[in-house]
Amino acid sequence: MNPDKKIIINGLLDRVNASPYLIVIDYTGLTVQQFTELRNRLGAGGASCTVAKNSYMRKALAEAGLPDIGADLVGQMAYVMGDSEVFAAAKAIKNFEKEFKKPEMKVGILGNAVLDTAALQSIADIPSREAVLSQLLATILEPATRIARVVKNKFDPDGDDSAESTEAPAAEAEAAPAE
Repeated sequence: MNPDKKIIINGLLDRVNASPYLIVIDYTGLTVQQFTELRNRLGAGGASCTVAKNSYMRKALAEAGLPDIGADLVGQMAYVMGDSEVFAAAKAIKNFEKEFKKPEMKVGILGNAVLDTAALQSIADIPSREAVLSQLLATILEPATRIARVVKNKFDPDGDDSAESTEAPAAEAEAAPAE
């Protein structure tokens, strides 16, 4: 094998081994500006997009011991990998696809599982970790909030809310003539 090809394959192998996932996208029809924008959006989510010959990626995946997705590596393919969550990358691709009608997610690998397009779309629909944690926190705090309201109403039956007390001075200030 040509030493230059081996260097490229080893570089792809290093990236594949460092990433917990791989998403293959068909970038046919994207302009240079659109592809740059896609890379920027992926970069914001901790992912990168690499273009390489499909045969090189097949060899890198085989050397990494990952499932064979060679049949799906046909045409102009780009490879999305990252060191963070797959959700952010899949969501960035899906949102970009909605906006520009390109690229198309073809296949992916998560761990040792092969993901088809439908599975990748489902992953893109999962809320981010932060959104799930905030929903969980709101659910946990809801009973305490209700108890606080009941206690407040019990000890302040007039309903003198702090929101009302801050609105009253503002209304009085508007009614007062300007000096």
